[in-house]
Amino acid sequence: MNCLKPVAPVVLFTYNRIDHTMQTIHALSENLLAPYTDLIVYSDGPRKDSDTKKIQDVRTFLKEINGFKSVRIIEQERNRGLARSIISGISATFKSYDRVIVMEDDIVTSPLFLSFMNDALNLYEDEKKAWHISGWNYPIDTDNLPCAFFWRVMNCWGWATWANRWCHFRKEPARLVRQWNKRRIKRFNLDGVHDFWSQVVSNFHGRMDTWAVFWYATIFENQGLCLNPTKSYVRNIGLDGTGIHCKRCSPLEKQSLNMKPCKDFPVRIEEDCNAVERIKRYHERLKRPLYSRIKNKIMELFSPKPAVR
Repeated sequence: MNCLKPVAPVVLFTYNRIDHTMQTIHALSENLLAPYTDLIVYSDGPRKDSDTKKIQDVRTFLKEINGFKSVRIIEQERNRGLARSIISGISATFKSYDRVIVMEDDIVTSPLFLSFMNDALNLYEDEKKAWHISGWNYPIDTDNLPCAFFWRVMNCWGWATWANRWCHFRKEPARLVRQWNKRRIKRFNLDGVHDFWSQVVSNFHGRMDTWAVFWYATIFENQGLCLNPTKSYVRNIGLDGTGIHCKRCSPLEKQSLNMKPCKDFPVRIEEDCNAVERIKRYHERLKRPLYSRIKNKIMELFSPKPAVR
């Protein structure tokens, strides 16, 4: 990494999960660039009275953090919710920095996570088509793929961007529902392979209050691309049923961390068709068990019943 370039701050969002937060901070502190990194932690207020003690435990731990260039803790008196906390927290950070790395309290990182993120932020800073850096990738076959690739979809399990991209962020579900046609929605849904659009609709109807799908929509509308590592530098430990919007997902809980530096970042800012096809196949494999169950049920319903003897 070019040492003349600034090291991006990490903005971490926490709530009431002390065990997850401790694992997240411990792994982050073991990153090679941790001593040069400003850590900004947002601690959300209680949603209900029973959360107060858990939040206090988290805040007590946060005050003991070391191993970073600096640590700043912002304690919210009232509950803002994850979406509002992240949107406002990132926007506030960009008043002092031109780039930022964003994490939640259930992301365990490789010691090379910060190096990958900062290298990418520096390398693509002036590339107008590069909008987002992800630290995570799906568990796909990585043979003959470069260490990183560009594609249209945004992953938010440890990510980074620049102020001049984030300033375009809009959370406008009503406008998207009104303006987007079926062709655009299909492309947004990775050519119909995975249903991201339903999150927009759920926000529109008030069934969800999320932020990430709207950051993806912002990137998508601006024809931006997202950089992914081929092998993940992060693991989500919130897939144990404790996360707000994440269901339990055992295979991803056990995902191994990339311990090798990325040495062949893509030169051309364009979607990697090979990597995208492998991710599509991953999503298609996830659908097959459900499809098989539905097919078997239909066959069972309409198959002739054996004669009773």
